[in-house]
Parts: sequence; C-alpha cells; structure tokens
Amino acid sequence: MTHAAAPESAPGDDYQALSRHPGDIPRFREYRRALVDRQYQGFRDGVAIEELIFGYARRIDELLCLIWAQFGLAGDPRLCLVAVGGYGRGELHPASDIDLQILVEDPERDPRLDERLGEFVTFLWDIGIEVGHSVRSIADCTREARDDITVVTNLIESRYLSGSLALFNEFRAAIEADRVWDSRSFYAAKLAEQQARHRRFGETAYRLEPNVKEGPGGLRDIQMIGWVTKRHFGAERIEELVSLGFLREGEYQEMAEGQNFLWRVRFALHMLAGRREDRLLFDLQRQLASTFGFVDQNQNRAVEQFMQRYFRTISDLERLNELLLQHFNEAILDDPEQLQEPDRIHPRFQVRGGYLEVAHDQVFMIYPPALLEVFRILQQYPEIQGIRASTVRLIRAHRHLIDGHFRRNRLNRDLFMAILRAPRGITSQLRRMNRYGVLGNYLPAFGRIIGRMQYDLFHVYTVDEHTLHVVRNARRLALPEFAHEHPLASEIHAGLERPERLVLAALFHDIAKGRGGDHSELGAHDALHFCQQHGLSETDAGLVAWLVRSHLLMSLTAQRRDISDPDVVMEFAREVRTRERLNFLYLLTIADIRGTNPEMWNSWKDSLLQTLYHATRNVLDRGLDRPPDLEEQIRQTRDEALELLAQQDIDAQRADSLWERLDDEYFLRHSPDEIAWHTQALLNNDLDDLPLVLVRPRTSRGSTEVFVYAEDLPRLFARITAALTQLGLDIVDARIITTADGHSLDTFLVLEGAGQTVESGYRTEEICATLNHVLREGPEMPAPVQRQLPRRLKHFDVDTRVDFEEESPTGTTRMRIRALDRPGLLSTIGHVLSEHDIDIRTARIATAGEQVEDSFTLTTDGDRPLTTEECERLRAALVEAIRASAPPSAEPLPAGAGGQGSG
Repeated sequence: MTHAAAPESAPGDDYQALSRHPGDIPRFREYRRALVDRQYQGFRDGVAIEELIFGYARRIDELLCLIWAQFGLAGDPRLCLVAVGGYGRGELHPASDIDLQILVEDPERDPRLDERLGEFVTFLWDIGIEVGHSVRSIADCTREARDDITVVTNLIESRYLSGSLALFNEFRAAIEADRVWDSRSFYAAKLAEQQARHRRFGETAYRLEPNVKEGPGGLRDIQMIGWVTKRHFGAERIEELVSLGFLREGEYQEMAEGQNFLWRVRFALHMLAGRREDRLLFDLQRQLASTFGFVDQNQNRAVEQFMQRYFRTISDLERLNELLLQHFNEAILDDPEQLQEPDRIHPRFQVRGGYLEVAHDQVFMIYPPALLEVFRILQQYPEIQGIRASTVRLIRAHRHLIDGHFRRNRLNRDLFMAILRAPRGITSQLRRMNRYGVLGNYLPAFGRIIGRMQYDLFHVYTVDEHTLHVVRNARRLALPEFAHEHPLASEIHAGLERPERLVLAALFHDIAKGRGGDHSELGAHDALHFCQQHGLSETDAGLVAWLVRSHLLMSLTAQRRDISDPDVVMEFAREVRTRERLNFLYLLTIADIRGTNPEMWNSWKDSLLQTLYHATRNVLDRGLDRPPDLEEQIRQTRDEALELLAQQDIDAQRADSLWERLDDEYFLRHSPDEIAWHTQALLNNDLDDLPLVLVRPRTSRGSTEVFVYAEDLPRLFARITAALTQLGLDIVDARIITTADGHSLDTFLVLEGAGQTVESGYRTEEICATLNHVLREGPEMPAPVQRQLPRRLKHFDVDTRVDFEEESPTGTTRMRIRALDRPGLLSTIGHVLSEHDIDIRTARIATAGEQVEDSFTLTTDGDRPLTTEECERLRAALVEAIRASAPPSAEPLPAGAGGQGSG
C-alpha cells in the first residue's frame, strides 16, 4: 500500500506566532485544534498510521517544551519535564490523555515553585490539552513505584522532554529492575493484571461493542509484551524479540500489522466520536466500515465485513500473545530444571514443563493425523496445561495439510468424533482448535463464520464465538457440578443416549449464517452430510439434521405463542413427534438462548420452556392421535385449585359460586396456583371498593404477577400498561378476562428492566399505589411516556408490520406486530386498540434485540373476530401511531428503564 506523505503538522509561521505571544490562550488553543484537524485530514488522505501517531507526539513535544520555557521552567536545574505512559512511548492518538511526570530535585520544594508548576498545568488545560500529571521527587517516584505496579509501568516508559537531563538520568537509574520491581516480580504482576482484565471482559473480545484497547487481544496486550520486553530483556522495541529467539520474523510482522490496524481503528474512533473513545460503539461501527472502505456486497454488509476483519485481527493477536507469554513463563518464571527432561507419554508427543510438545519437528509432516491427535491427548491428560509454543507454531505451519484428502481419511474422522465423544474437555479443545486454525480447516463451513458478526442487538458474539458458547452450555448440562443451574435439563441430559448428537447440533446450528437463504435449512444439509461421513447411523444423522433445522422452533413457540392454548401445544408436539426429539430440542434451546446474549436469559424464559416441555411431553405420552380433552383439562385445573384453597380454609362452595362468573377460557389460561391466588383475593377483599390491585413478587412462572380486578372500563389495558411503563417494568405476558357481570380480571407478568423479578416491600407497594392512582383518577389516560430512544436503537430502521389471522376454534383474531423496540410501545398499541373498541384477550410480548414481535388475541362486538375491513383500519392506525410516537434518539437509558416490554 502506498501512503501519502505526512501532513505538515506545525507550519513555521503558526509556531513562530506562538513564540511571539506567550500566554495567549486563544492563539494556543487554536494551534492545538489545528494540529488535531491536520491529523484527521492526514488520516483521510491515507497517511501511514505510524507517521500520524508518532508525528503528533513530536508536535506535542515541541508545544509542551515551548510552553515549559515560556513559564520560565526550562532553565531551572531543579526540574525536569518527562513524558510517561503511552505518550512516553512516543505514541499519541488525537484524543488521548497526555501523561506527564514533573521531576523535582527537592521533595521539600519552594511554595513559589509549586505555584509556577500549577500555572503551567492550568495553562495546558486552558488550551485544550488534557494532561494526567504528577509532581514527584526521585524518592517519591521510587516509593510509589514500589507500592503500585501501575505507577512503575508508567515510569519505565519515560522519555525526556525538557529540563535537567542529569535529574532525568538519575531518575531512570532509580527505577531500574535491580532497585524497583525485579523482572520476575514485574512479569508475574503484569500477567495477573492481564488475566484480571480479560476476566472483566468475560474472557472474550468477540462481543457487540469490543474495546480496542483493553479487551483481550487488544492494544493493551501488545503493550504488555512491550513492558516485559523492556523490563526483563532491556530491549526498547518488541522487534528485538526476533533476534532474542522469542518471535519469528513472520510473527513479528503479523503482530506489527495487527497493531497498526488497531491503531487505525482507535484513531478513527477518536475522529468519529470527537473525543477519547476506545469502544467500537454500535452506533459508530457502520461509519467505521465506510471509513475503512468496506461496501455492502449482496448478503455481506459492509459493517459485518469490517467487524470480521477486526475480530480476525484480534484472534491473531490473542494467539501471538499466548505464544509469547508461554515463552516468557519459561524464561522468567519456570524452573529451568523442569524443562530439561521431557516425559514421553505417546509415540509422537511428550510433556515438558507441564506443556505438550511433539517428539520431533517432523511429526505433523510424517503423520498428519497428529494435527487432531494432539487435542485428543489433551483431553486424556487434563493435568497438561496446554501446548508448547514451539508446537503451536508447527500446528500453524502444517494446518494446510488438513485438506479434502485429510477430511476423507477414516482415521481422522474417527479422531474428530472421539474428541466430540470425550467425557470432558470438548469445549476447551474446540476453542483451542479454533484458535490455532485447525477447526476452520477441518470444517470449512465453520471457517467461513469465524469472526462473522451479526449487526443486530440480539447476538452479542460473533457466530463462531456464539457457537462455541452453545457447545459449552450444552456440555455443562452433562457435568454434575453444574446441575444446580438447570436441574430439569441436567436430569434429562443424564438420560441421553449418545450425547455427542447434542454437541453436533450445537456445532452446526448456525454454521450457515451469512450465506444467504435459510441458515437452518442450509445448516441441516451440512450437518446431515457430516454425520453420514463420520459414521453416524441414518437415524442419528437425521436427528442431528432435524435439530439444526428446528433449533429455533421451541424458543419461538414458547416466546411468541400462547402455550396455555392446547392447540398450540398440539401443533408443536406434531412437529416434534417423539420424546427423544423433545429432549434434545429442549436442551439445545436452553444452550442456544444462553449462548446468544447473557442478558437474554431469565427466569421467565426458563419457566416458558419448562412449561412447554412438560405440556408437550404429556401430549406425546398420551398420543398424537388423541386431541386434547378441554373439559378434562378444565376439571383437573379446578380440582387442583380447590385443593390449594382448602389449605387456606376456603371451601369449595364459595369458590364455585365465584367461578360461575368466569368462562372456560379463564381456566385454560391460568394455572391452579394463579386461580387459587385470584380466588382467595376476591373472596377476602371488599369488591365494592375497586380496583383491587395485588402483586406477587415471584411466581412459578419465573416472573412477578400483577393482578388487577376492576370494572371493565374503556382503555383499561392502555392505562395499566402506561402506568407499568412509568414504573420501568417489562411486561412479558398479559391475560385479559372479562367476567359475566362486566368486570375485568387482568393478569400481567412483569420483570424489572434488568430481567429480574420485583423485590417485595417498597417496590411492590409502589406498583400497587401507582396502579390504584391511575385507575381511580378517571377515564383520562395518564401522561404519555417521555423517554429517549436508547443509543443503540437509533441506528436501526425496522419497518412496522401488522399481520392478522383469524383463529376459528376460539372465535378470535390473532394480531402480530413487528416494530422497533422503544419505551412505551405497548401502551401506544393499547391506546389504539381502545380507540377502535377492540378487546384484548391475551398479549404475548417478545423482544429480540432491536425489534419486538408482539402477539395479541383480539375480539370486538360481543366476542366476535375482526372483519377484513376492521383489520385494515386497525393496521393503518397502528402503523401511524407507532410512527408518530417514536421518541428522539439519545444516550443509553438509565438502569431499569426498559424498552417495549415496559409497556
């Protein structure tokens, strides 16, 4: 690539003007701003990133030295101005802090000197230079460096700017490794610091908004290598690791190219955000893709191409970081005697210093199956810490041997299946195979999804990272130590035959993402072909393919359909057909949802899936040829509710008398526990003083239940949902029952904005008080919700879609709405329905990332379904109302402020 020449960052006339006008804040501020503008223009003109960030540091050096001199500090032998931290390395991005160390000779300095130094720093801030500074003597530096690894790290990157050179040299000598933080202690502390930092990011950089500086594989990891190189080897540049034998020339070039790419990304982030920003914010990613020259290509959007490039760069840097740290462990921490004699555990492999290595450098060339065998051995010897860096290099160098011939070899197929059938270590070895390039070569379809991002708010990981999370989640169900997480799922898994079929379904369920077409169908074809090639029976291959094809079926049914409706359960059961399929699909669904977005899983979803699982199992046990007996179901529900009421000393006659006002639908839509709670509340409270509002903080459905019994007034649903919105609650389910005597018995299942149930006490009292106030103050609607659109959502344009379907058996109309998620959406919908005199029987609320897909069963005019004309009028009104209610874009909502689920 040919780069443009570096911009002239400091034209002589401008700089000379500064010299002639000391203390002129506007002039200096304008000069600094011009420096930044020229940097940005240089970036747009294609100037090499190294020239930009090093050149900018030099221009700032000149400016600081000029100001230092103008304040009369340059000639003072008691002072030295020192650049530290990243600025000390000579690297400076446009919006980065400028870290300075002001060395003073005497700890007990003259107050007048402190005043002059204060004026100097204040001037820097006044002209727009954001400095992080400290004023220390050499004794101060050594004392604080001993106590704080961060301080010594900053100081070892020091660079002389102005003042007493003798003082600077004395300072450098005072913080050498033989005086402060010997190299072994320094490396151990920095290694622990990196491990803690990686844990803060969930041990992965493959997230929705990765941090280019602090995340795993980011710039901080490269800096860590540089610090250790400087501290232990006395080398000023990472490049010197090549001559020291720790890096090969090609690896150094790969690291340098990766660093330059991340520098460019960080530079562009500062430029686009107009401030220091190290996160690839969702709302900047499309602009970054355009800045880097990516364009949409059929199914491959520009932003996804850019992010795939970013994630693949991070992956390469993570691998190089791992390789170097292992070398450093051996050179700095390990006992040399442990590395002398290897322990031969296999004809082709041995263990040295706790790590697996090849017996000789030609192993993979002579016997290519060893490229899989190495990971199988790690499963068999869990005490081995990993693969030695030298062997990792050999794996990378020989991975090209994994070609079509290799994949057709029966021995290699058996080895791969042995890895997937192992009792332990499946996920860890698949991750390692992915990191070293083996998995993508053995499964070319998997290679195409490596680093692939999906530009939505539902999937927070890249496709390959999500897939490996799903495999991990599926495997955790097999391990007794994790049985407490999902007791039912763990119990089901314990009864599985050939559980590798679940692992295969997890591995293939999203493998066709990004190809265009239905990824479930394409992935099912891939899975079937793989299973047939790898020796699975036709029955087992068919099951894996069906699981891949149907991996969304259970979650969509549970979250978007009314699973209290026996017909819905029967329809789902006919798709599943067998108990074995149901068991595998239930486990895969849990693993998939939990691996998509950690924030998506909650007790409500857990309850939905369990309910659907049990209901479907009952249907399958009864037989698909036997339709549900609704009378039997209602009778059983009533009997179980009466048993619960009897425990509260409420006799059956009183309950039956109350239930005469309720139709069969009530007993089909509610559980015995809910019916008993409602009945007890209605019998024990004064029904002349309505509304009656009750809250149960946690129910068997994994949510908080809000129960409202009131006169059936216009806009009741809209008013309740608006009130719940103001309370910051997410509505996940609503069931509306109208009694024979003109009352409404409404049940809302809600969660707090972060997905947890409501705490009892003040919060439940607040909900009751708010609803009572709203429902008692009259027919007027409460003030509309005034919340700004969360930052991430403003970058999506989801077309509002309203579809209708008549449900003949129930005499209702099913309405489905897809729209952009936003605060107050549900109350807007309720308001429109009220204006059109539409009654809501049930509401199912589902949010998937940036969009909602809500489902309602509706009736009008005496419980009849809507006509075609009524549907059209309602559709037009809803689309217009949703468009008109769109709030302005803004920064993220505060904690607890939910989206559409808030009503």
